[in-house]
Amino acid sequence: MKKFLALLLAAMMVLGVCAASADDLRVAMITDYGDITDQSFNQTTYEACQEWCEANGVEFTYYKPAGDSTAERVAMVEKADDEGYNVVVMPGYAFGETIAEVQGEYPEIKFVALDVSAFDLGTDPAENVYCAVYQEELCGFMAGYAAVKLGYKHLGFLGGMAVPAVVRYGFGFVQGANAAATELGIADQVTVEYVYGNQFYGDADITAYMDNWYQTLGVEVVFACGGGIFTSAGEAAAKTGAKVIGVDVDQAAIIDGAYGEGMTVTSAMKGLAATVKTLLTGIKDGNWAAYSGKVENLGLVGTDPANNYVQIAPSTQFADSFTADDYAALVAKMFNGEITVDNGIEAMPATEITVNDLGTVK
Repeated sequence: MKKFLALLLAAMMVLGVCAASADDLRVAMITDYGDITDQSFNQTTYEACQEWCEANGVEFTYYKPAGDSTAERVAMVEKADDEGYNVVVMPGYAFGETIAEVQGEYPEIKFVALDVSAFDLGTDPAENVYCAVYQEELCGFMAGYAAVKLGYKHLGFLGGMAVPAVVRYGFGFVQGANAAATELGIADQVTVEYVYGNQFYGDADITAYMDNWYQTLGVEVVFACGGGIFTSAGEAAAKTGAKVIGVDVDQAAIIDGAYGEGMTVTSAMKGLAATVKTLLTGIKDGNWAAYSGKVENLGLVGTDPANNYVQIAPSTQFADSFTADDYAALVAKMFNGEITVDNGIEAMPATEITVNDLGTVK
């Protein structure tokens, strides 16, 4: 009978039938291999977990895998289980294979995965898994729209690898630039150079490619979309006093700090922190059933930009040509359906502006 009751209690906890006290919860975050100081996915997720846990009196730790592989990430799940953590937060698509491998082995752990799609999983999520993906095309659109409204006419998109999330960012960016240019009647004057680096970090080759964009082609601002690949855009932009657009989180502090004050025009952001806090609160309040076994596609939830899961950064360099009020009006039109953004990733969107699709750097 005791064994039966224990199993029943475990099942109720997995399904979120009863609320969990702070003493019941122990939260761990696993990095994708990068550090919690990356000023991107890992750091934002870590800080959100830490802040929520401190506010709610919940024990929290994080683990960094020894290598960039599924095996190393699985080893961290095993360690979290050994040390008694029953909620594990994982940021980034690289955790897809890890979750598919561990979800059945550790039914007592609730896994919260950020930016992990059904494609990344390769299977259905179990009842102890929740995955959030984001409508990157929407914040990409906002960034492209803002850039043109702020007066930039020669834009660049430097993607990391052509994975779905990066492609949606890029295609949204192109659509936003096109929408602003057509509104202003300058579609014939706006050009977007478009390329993938085929990696998520900058290096000498990609920096040289960006040097050509900024110095020879006259590109004014580049949306650097793909982890650390922004370093190559930043290094090249610093040589000419040009600009960069950040991604995923507000990257103004890191880009400006490293390459020049005022370099970052805006950042296309995902609501990673909001997702973390919503899910942890749901688990604590016994509402896991609302999230159990789901892959949710998060985007706009209202007309207030600050409340949405996709947005551009508060540090955006607003000006008379594109104010914070103009941004709010744009978001309202998007939420109300007056402006629609295609989320397809099979082909470059049709535009009135010129888009030079250059393939990959290497």
